[in-house]
Amino acid sequence: MKTADTQARPVPGTSRAALLAMAAASGIAVANIYYNQPMLGLIEQDFPGQPAAAMVPTATQLGYALGLFLLLPLGDLVNRRRLIIGQFLVLAIAVAVAATASSAVMLIICSLFVGASATVAQQIVPFAASLATPDKRGSTIGTVMAGVLSGILFSRTLSGFVGEHAGWREMFWLGVPLALLAAAMMIWALPNHRPVSRMRYHSAMISLRHLWKREPALRVATAVQAALFASFTVFWTILALYLQGPQFNLGADVAGLFGIVGAVGVFAAPVAGRIADRKGPHLVVWMGAALTVAAWIIFGTSASLVALVVGVIVLDFGIQSALVSNQHIIYALDPEARSRLNTIFMTGMFLGGAAGSALGSLAWSYGAWTAVSALGAALGVVALGIRAADHLARPAAHRSH
Repeated sequence: MKTADTQARPVPGTSRAALLAMAAASGIAVANIYYNQPMLGLIEQDFPGQPAAAMVPTATQLGYALGLFLLLPLGDLVNRRRLIIGQFLVLAIAVAVAATASSAVMLIICSLFVGASATVAQQIVPFAASLATPDKRGSTIGTVMAGVLSGILFSRTLSGFVGEHAGWREMFWLGVPLALLAAAMMIWALPNHRPVSRMRYHSAMISLRHLWKREPALRVATAVQAALFASFTVFWTILALYLQGPQFNLGADVAGLFGIVGAVGVFAAPVAGRIADRKGPHLVVWMGAALTVAAWIIFGTSASLVALVVGVIVLDFGIQSALVSNQHIIYALDPEARSRLNTIFMTGMFLGGAAGSALGSLAWSYGAWTAVSALGAALGVVALGIRAADHLARPAAHRSH
């Protein structure tokens, strides 16, 4: 029904300050799923004899994927302002409980809730788009996504520094006032919002299956990005363990500094978007997957800090380029179902991230950095294979991009 997919009218006069507050809150939210990665070695040391501690990043990614699938469709069905504020409050509680975890299993359970509630970032992005006038919608989305990417990257720097000098629990305690600050910013910045759909929750969830079956391009984009994001999380899950080994003997603070190096991903998004507009998004996906494989070749063939720095730049540029281009592909499929298309795409992507964290931990335990590098490269090759199979399956007339 048309009424089920009608978009909210833009709210004239949405201020620049309010938009920046949405970008900042999005970054604060998504940062919570990456705090644990540079601190994984510290967490494992705090739970000796509890190998489950290695699964904390996996649990957080899995919680985020579940939250995307189960909570993201609510944005079209309920008052978004209340939903966003409520999720930030739940996030603050989940992070506080994680800070007090007395066992690895308890921390894993808390991490699931942290990941699920952190999906509030993906509630803010479409809300910001709906508040913008049509001529400002692209720049509005770009601003908020810059906040998301900044949160992903600089969270590792912050948590690495705090973890190394104060402790991993203190980093989680710091996350509590940050989440509450974001809730306060949203109370100030967000206007009231009426649901844009009369669809019931179960109907919205059922429609996800129909979209998945109907749109082969959605399936390909989701599978490709899931494989690439798995490769991405393999690196960031294991980096702190690699750096604290005898070859480097460096702490979590140095692992976190690699987030600043990875800031190139923030600049990759607009560059990839412009290339996709001129040459087509499929070409940029090819490029992103190839750069991912190249990054792991650099990681695996040269055991030095210089190689890690160069590889991180290549890896982040490749992953973010492919992400922007795959979103370009799926948003063109059905303008009236973009929220649900995004639900499927982002859920698949973060399921891939959770799998990458788990596989990375296994590879590290069986073959150290050599096995990790082989795994990361293999996941990039899988993405290229999916892209190639789709290219060959499409009619020749549609292969130009």
